Amino acid sequence: MKRALIQVHGRVQGVFFRHSAREKARELNIVGFARNEPDGAVYIEAEGEENALEQFIAWCRIGPELAQVENIEVSYSEELKHFSDFSIE
Repeated sequence: MKRALIQVHGRVQGVFFRHSAREKARELNIVGFARNEPDGAVYIEAEGEENALEQFIAWCRIGPELAQVENIEVSYSEELKHFSDFSIE
């Protein structure tokens, strides 16, 4: 299990990015959360198996149909928070 901290920049608010991220995360058995940031980005914390996380991060680089992802920043943490589900904040 690994934990990824993901910042997604571009036109990612108001385009169902967080909702779509939750659907993709649940499909990949990833837990964590997604929230809108004041600067227009979406911040995501995601925990799961390494392969599933890499698939999720690849999805974040594209996002849902209406999104225009310009850049994502990804870092990893050794500390797991043991989320129970993937939620939208």
